Amino acid sequence: MILLTGANGVVGRQVRKLLVAEGSPVTAVTRGLDESPQSGNVRTVRGDLFHPQWIEAALAGVEAVLISPRATGPGLDELLNLAVKQGVRRVVLLSATTVEYPAGEARFADQFKAAEDLVTRSGPEWTVLRLADFAANALAWAPQVKAGDVVRGAYGRAASSPIHEADIAAVAVQALRGTVPADAVYTLTGPQSLDQHEKVRLIGAAIGRPLSFQELPPEQVRHGMLAQGLPEEVPARLLGSLADYRERPGPTTATVEDLLRRPALTFAEWARDNAAAFGG
Repeated sequence: MILLTGANGVVGRQVRKLLVAEGSPVTAVTRGLDESPQSGNVRTVRGDLFHPQWIEAALAGVEAVLISPRATGPGLDELLNLAVKQGVRRVVLLSATTVEYPAGEARFADQFKAAEDLVTRSGPEWTVLRLADFAANALAWAPQVKAGDVVRGAYGRAASSPIHEADIAAVAVQALRGTVPADAVYTLTGPQSLDQHEKVRLIGAAIGRPLSFQELPPEQVRHGMLAQGLPEEVPARLLGSLADYRERPGPTTATVEDLLRRPALTFAEWARDNAAAFGG
């Protein structure tokens, strides 16, 4: 049995899909309603992992746990203690490249580093996946793309190597299965560094419509995001990282290809996979 925290998240949904396809039993932990297709191999449990004492019974018979720090929050230490008590053998943590390659406000990287420290000291075998920014973050542009041919945002020349969530999931499943060396940190990125102009152009190519990126002042973007009701943390994370990636691009590694023994998926492939979300 494999237990997934953040099972409704971008990565969690993909990991569940892969495990279900291979017939593996899964316990999917969600905070809200579970909107994923149900399967006989999936047991869904609902609850707040910030206060995880309730999940002890669900950990019985679990061999490996996928940890999303945003799903567990301050409850991670207690969750790990409960996992050890129930005999969990393997823990896989979704972390961030900013732990190793600083970008944005230090408080966010510090949160991931604290989670890494807890996992690596917890006792079971562990794997830390330090992830580049998700290609799926570009879905935030979908309303603008549906409304017109211009995407507006800050720091157009900020460059990173966005990773397809399917690649993250494929590596995570290997780690949960114990088929990659344990007690190790892996830095996962997409195969190509792209700025925001290039990402928008590739989305346009995927939907058959030319698109362009228009740069706006960062504070205008921040105010716009807050006006939409987003918490302060969201623009703080985004704009801080973009400001640094404008000066120094994020890392690009070949780790996905090394582990999966195939080329990492490109942003262009991600855009084609998600063209419908942009009206394509």
